[in-house]
Amino acid sequence: MKQDTWPELFDASRYGARPMLSIINKKERSNRYMSNCLFRTTPTSTFLYCRDFSGLPFDILTKIAASFSLSNLQTASLVCRAWRDALRPLRQAMLFLKWGKRFKHGRGGVKVNLEKALESFLKGAALGSSLAMVDAGLLYWELGNREKAIALYRKAAELGDAAGQCNLGISYLQADPPRPKEAIRWLFEASVAGHVRAQYQLALCLHQGRGVDRNLQEAARWYLTAAWGGYVRAMYNVALCYSVGEGLGQSHRQARKWMKRAADRGHSKAQFEHGLSLFSEGEMLKAGVYLELATRAGETAASHVKM
Repeated sequence: MKQDTWPELFDASRYGARPMLSIINKKERSNRYMSNCLFRTTPTSTFLYCRDFSGLPFDILTKIAASFSLSNLQTASLVCRAWRDALRPLRQAMLFLKWGKRFKHGRGGVKVNLEKALESFLKGAALGSSLAMVDAGLLYWELGNREKAIALYRKAAELGDAAGQCNLGISYLQADPPRPKEAIRWLFEASVAGHVRAQYQLALCLHQGRGVDRNLQEAARWYLTAAWGGYVRAMYNVALCYSVGEGLGQSHRQARKWMKRAADRGHSKAQFEHGLSLFSEGEMLKAGVYLELATRAGETAASHVKM
């Protein structure tokens, strides 16, 4: 491993008790010290040096980099300090979010306490964390307070949080009375952002003509997008679309492939139907495995298949 060492610029023996280091130029020594520091501030500065910026957002990192062109590096360090201070509320919010999850799920050596979990989530939300807003909204929803849940989902959605947009859309679908057109708007926003659950829910609405004109081709496209994103329910629906040729060209080979993928990821109906398919082909051993998995997952019809 390469190590920084002082250059041997003295005449005395390298093993001598007191090498003649005095001839090393003080400026060079100062430059060596500076090379180990990210920024140079006054000796009394409490600014923290750090080389790891992997956790910073891209726009903040860009602005920090732009500050390096300043002639006065002390000013540059003050710019970075300002960004550090600006991020402090977000760091605090993430800490509240972390403790909220611990209290909600009983992790990290703490007991489940939904009251403390909600309190932590709300503190994080008050500091501007959209993640905390979503978790607080979810807990409100689970506790039966749908109005407060929807209000928090909307705040997160308006900040561009895809999970908040998805949850807001689903909440509007389940509202009394339902608000399907508003649901479609937010589900589409989250789907475009890559949220697989939103893509699946949007596909269902397009398939059923709920809040939007029925469009089987668009529904199948969003099912397929969510399926490629790993959403198991979408995989099952893609298999059905290929099986009957609804929105996609009929293909029993593709239907079988997607049904198996869903089955292998724990979808009970897919396990049952894939097991039946194997049974009809005489693959009794494989069929028995999938039918047993389906039975244990609650598909009672699977237990009535005569092996």
